[in-house]
Amino acid sequence: MEGRILIVDDEAYLRRILCFKLERAGFQTFEAPSAEAAEKVLEEHEVDLMLLDVGLATPTNGFDLAARLRQNARTERLPIILLTARGFASDVLRGREIGAAGYITKPFSTDEVVSRVRAILGS
Repeated sequence: MEGRILIVDDEAYLRRILCFKLERAGFQTFEAPSAEAAEKVLEEHEVDLMLLDVGLATPTNGFDLAARLRQNARTERLPIILLTARGFASDVLRGREIGAAGYITKPFSTDEVVSRVRAILGS
């Protein structure tokens, strides 16, 4: 197993596709449809990287979750790749400011996501 990936996106179809591709590439995956569910997964499992949708349709958006994770000693160094349909320069800058390891704009190639995950995890 190459690493444990948490996929946080409110679109179930997108989570399933990413899980399928990442698992075929040798990764273990966890899914969460919301920021709140993601925090619960992080309490229960060790995760090596998070794919996080910026525009979660839940009370907490992806930027806010990432910022909260940076304030927690257990998750402050967790690599986060932000996924978003918004490719505005201001969003990319905000992602960098909260310490995101990467920023991928939707629609994207799942092969690109796997490649970015491998690059960040060094696998």
